[in-house]
Amino acid sequence: MADTIERNETDRLIASDKVEGTTVYNPQDERLGTIRNVMIDKRSGKSEYAVLEFGGLFGLGSDHYPIPWEMLTYDTDKGGYVVNLTKDQVEGAPRYRGEEAPDYNHAYGRTVYEYYGLGYPML
Repeated sequence: MADTIERNETDRLIASDKVEGTTVYNPQDERLGTIRNVMIDKRSGKSEYAVLEFGGLFGLGSDHYPIPWEMLTYDTDKGGYVVNLTKDQVEGAPRYRGEEAPDYNHAYGRTVYEYYGLGYPML
């Protein structure tokens, strides 16, 4: 069938492997980085964070910035996500090097959500 949708993407769902590597922009169309991975709550199944890879060169020396998933909006015209943040706000956000991933526990989650002015969800 010519109109068959790929198995890893539907009109409202997308597979995680297609999200990884997607570009993230701010409203001023500045490229902030790419989504390194998505952190999903094991119990609820809801996406909690998009981990933004930012800085470095070709992924080397880059930092990882967890951004609450609810802050992202997919823009079909851009083919990427938009988040209402400046580069300075991202640079000041909680982050880690890839090999130094934090425990994504409640204390860390509160730190991330509070930085962005959001209440930490009780999952």
